[in-house]
This record gives sequence, C-alpha cells and structure tokens, in this order.
Amino acid sequence: MCVEHKHYNTKSTTTTTTAVTNHHVRDTHGHRHKMSAGTSKPRTFAPSSSRLTDRKQKTFKIIVIGDSSVGKTCLTFRFCGGHFPERTEATIGVDFRERKICIDREEIMLQLWDTAGQERFRRSMVQHYYRNVDAVVFVYDVTRMQSFESLPLWIDECYRHMMIDNVPRILVGNKCDCKGEFAVPTNVAQRFADLHCMPLFETSAKNDNDCDHVESIFMTLAHKLKASKPMMTPSPQQFPSQDLHRADILSVSRETSNGGAEGSSCYC
Repeated sequence: MCVEHKHYNTKSTTTTTTAVTNHHVRDTHGHRHKMSAGTSKPRTFAPSSSRLTDRKQKTFKIIVIGDSSVGKTCLTFRFCGGHFPERTEATIGVDFRERKICIDREEIMLQLWDTAGQERFRRSMVQHYYRNVDAVVFVYDVTRMQSFESLPLWIDECYRHMMIDNVPRILVGNKCDCKGEFAVPTNVAQRFADLHCMPLFETSAKNDNDCDHVESIFMTLAHKLKASKPMMTPSPQQFPSQDLHRADILSVSRETSNGGAEGSSCYC
C-alpha cells in the first residue's frame, strides 16, 4: 500500500481549500480577504484541480464533527500530517486537510473537513459541510461526559442536512491518553454506537504510540468507501427517532450517576 501525506488547512502556507464565516477567506499565504455578500461558498484551489488531471483518482469527502475541544483538529492533523500539532486554535468555519493513499493500486484522495464545534462559527456554513458528503466521523472526548451527551444533537443535525441512511459513519472517543480521567465508560459508548449502527473506536491523537490506531480508523473508512460498502448502516426503518436519541443518553447519564457502569478500557 503506497501512501502520500498531504496537509492543507486555513492556517498553512500550502495550497488549500478555504471557507470561513463572517464573509472572510484566507488565501494560500495566510492573509484574510473580505468577501462580498453571497460569496461565503467554499472556494476550491489546487487540491481540486489535481482531480481533473487524474480521472482515475477517487476523492471522498469526510466530515469530522463534534463538540469544541474534543480533538477533531488533532485527529485530522495526525492522520494527514503524521504528527500531533504543537499548537492549535479553535476552528472557525471549516479547515481542510487532504491525504492521498493507494489501495489495490488505485489512488484515493481523502478530503477531511475539520468543522467548527461552536455554533457561532458554524451557523452560516453548515449547509456547505454536508454537501456531497461521503462519510461522517463523530468525535467525543472520553474525559468529558458532556461531549458524549451532545452526540444526539450532532446526529440530528446530520438528519436535517443529508440522507444519512446511506452514508458510512463512525464514532471516535478521543483523548485516551488521559487514562485516569475517563468519564465515558467504553461499554456505555459501545451501546450508543450499536444503537446508531456505528463502529466505535477509542484512541489518542496525542500519544505517538497510538498513531497507528488513528491511521487504522481512517484507513478502515477508506477501504469501505472504495468498496462502496455500507458500514453497519441499517435500513431507513431501523433508524431510531430523536426521542430514542434522548432516551439513550438519559439512560447513560443515570447509569453513570448510579455507578452501575463498568470500568472503561482503552483501545490505545
């Protein structure tokens, strides 16, 4: 398997695809430019032009969503850049990172959309996040129960903006390096993932020893996308309602508050 690492984001000096709220975009040199009204649509630069010259290359759009500070940027940076970023800032709008891989002698481009977790940074861009999406990665922080309890809201957002029944989805619990601070037991997260027909991964974007595990998360998704096979995706009739979303989180909260959940184990 051949792999080519590439890293693009709104703060890098390399070529990038950029979309930022408040009618500003950042160019390839990191400078911000004001946009006229109605031009907040994401602009596409060199990364997309390469697709025109290589018709054999498949490009898959993967959005990474979840609460602010759960580690979405670090996960995408680890996979696309090959290391943990020394310094990160809150994502404003969306950052793009791409990585070209080769599966069965076929080139595949994974385009990761690292989305803002704060509502004030998402409001004007959310319709662009879900346009032509090929897969969704839901991320929560294993040390913050609140980030886990917010997952039904993110799932509901997906329902409102896209046909989620035929789109592969995975659930990732990040920050497993904080082993003494676990707030979300693995068995509880697994039940939630099973309810929503998603595979669960627990990992750490920070720990160098777990870099192979971060790799396996996105490579598993890439293989599924290439094969055009669903990833534990049920029929539309099997999807739980929003009431079941909330009921499941309520049962999770009761279990943890009563001390009924078993100790968590990390797949790091």
